[in-house]
Amino acid sequence: MATPKITAVGSVGLDTIITPSGKREELLGGSVVHFAVSASFLTKVGIVGVAGADFPEEHILFMKDRKIDLEGLELVENGKTFRWTGSYLEDFNMAKTHCTDLNVFADFQPEIPDDYKTSPIVFLANIAPALQLHVIDQMNETSYRICDTMNLWIDNTREELCKVFEAVNIAIMNDGEVRSFTGIDNLIKAGRRMLEYGMDYCVVKKGEHGAMAFGKNNFFTAVPAYPVDEVIDPTGAGDSFAGGFVGYIAEKGDHKPETIKKALRWGSVMGSFNVTDFSCDRFRDTKPEEIKARLVEFENMIG
Repeated sequence: MATPKITAVGSVGLDTIITPSGKREELLGGSVVHFAVSASFLTKVGIVGVAGADFPEEHILFMKDRKIDLEGLELVENGKTFRWTGSYLEDFNMAKTHCTDLNVFADFQPEIPDDYKTSPIVFLANIAPALQLHVIDQMNETSYRICDTMNLWIDNTREELCKVFEAVNIAIMNDGEVRSFTGIDNLIKAGRRMLEYGMDYCVVKKGEHGAMAFGKNNFFTAVPAYPVDEVIDPTGAGDSFAGGFVGYIAEKGDHKPETIKKALRWGSVMGSFNVTDFSCDRFRDTKPEEIKARLVEFENMIG
């Protein structure tokens, strides 16, 4: 098996989602799934995650159809898959969680297949910082490290999260997370403060208001969100953004400032596809030429 350009580690789950467009149950979900499906349109991805014996075969076949390598996906016999139920009836920017059943994900200890350890990029999706550090320890030192996080880890495992930030090359956070972690309300100052941990870039997602990136030597760039007429389900939008962003970097093969600028645009476009249907369903019939056409349209919009 060829080494994937991205090794991605995170949750694999089944989601029940309620939005103004309706309710859907047992949908394909999980941070690493949304990331990998998005990134798979640009490059080869291998995922590391865990699911139960109840994980539907149709989801396995979909990911294989997307050419996602599943050597690192463990299926636990007699175990149940991680499940999450949430709604967006009041605010598309903030999910209301109704139920979380960790199931086999509660004991997840990611073990990286040998073929994955030399991937040029490792993406650490939204999992506990201790697990992110465990993954970093297993990867080749030359792997470029990119992480995501969430407020739960900021509030409860700050010391370990600081170690993660010191060990990665890029951190991807939303605006609330970077403000919470730094204690700085001004987003520009907060983004620049993150660079003090030694990372090359800090990417800040702002939902419907786009994204920005801070880098060394006063590097800064920003993009708006691609305008979407109707949002159906925002679940996984941030992970799909990350998939487009990291996927472009992996395919380009460098992380120069100009690459980061273009990668932000790819992230915005991939996120825009994700939100127009439930789960990953919009990506089931999305064609590469459709994505490229939207990217050209987006670049013409923003100049």
